[in-house]
Amino acid sequence: MNLRQASRKRVSIKMALQGPSGSGKTYSSLLLAYGLCNDWTKIAVIDSENSSADLYAHLGAYNTVGIRAPFTPEKYMEAIHLCEQAGMEVIIIDSLSHEWEGSGGILDTHSNMAGNSFTNWSKLTPRHQAFIQTILQSTCHVIGTIRSKQDYVLNEKNGKIIPEKVGLKGVTREGMDYEFSLVFDVDIKHHATTSKDRTLLFTDKPEFTITSDTGRMIADWCNSGAPVVAADVSKRISETTSIKELLDLYHQYPDFKEVLKPEYEQQKRYLIINPSTPVELSNQTFSVNGTDH
Repeated sequence: MNLRQASRKRVSIKMALQGPSGSGKTYSSLLLAYGLCNDWTKIAVIDSENSSADLYAHLGAYNTVGIRAPFTPEKYMEAIHLCEQAGMEVIIIDSLSHEWEGSGGILDTHSNMAGNSFTNWSKLTPRHQAFIQTILQSTCHVIGTIRSKQDYVLNEKNGKIIPEKVGLKGVTREGMDYEFSLVFDVDIKHHATTSKDRTLLFTDKPEFTITSDTGRMIADWCNSGAPVVAADVSKRISETTSIKELLDLYHQYPDFKEVLKPEYEQQKRYLIINPSTPVELSNQTFSVNGTDH
């Protein structure tokens, strides 16, 4: 254990937009993404919504990755890695809900598994958690959209009682929203409020409409922290508990691949000898500038 002074580092934002169908989650996410990076060509949408992201192609030359059922966590993870390897700066996952409740998603897979229901969850939960960790450890900004279960309330308008669509609980695993640093709740009138905000930029603020300026505010916050240095990464290397976690860290900080290669290799050897989890990736090499080590 080490006692150190707290210091916020530069980060890539991991955030979510949740709301009912028609609330503008995809459109708002694109505006946020442009504000975050100011370059449409560095934005990618992982689209599980039947190519709905293409409807806004007039905004700019952003990229899309279409995925179809089965909506397995592994398919989402593959799409995220594809975007990272292509040099994207912002990844929009539209939507996260399919991974949980869509065809071939976690709930659908669980319902079709034979045997004990409780035991089956022990097989599925690690797959879902691996998906979450892929998001959190990505070097890109990640914006996930979450569908809300829909309901209607009766409101008075111009002397008439009319039904109005409202959003309720997000369609994803319980507590998924807690994994993100920032969560916007968007209503059917495209008004946003925040239900979680580690940036403190929007806490206790009145509802607002999301624009690219919202993304710029978040980008300024992300960049206002101290830069990550080799010592920070070195400490995280020594704290890894599996080969996969070590590899994820290796790819997360490409600027330190060469200088910290001996430490990566040392920790790799330690984890192979003292595995806390099954070592499926022990033959993986660390590559520096295209050269395997």
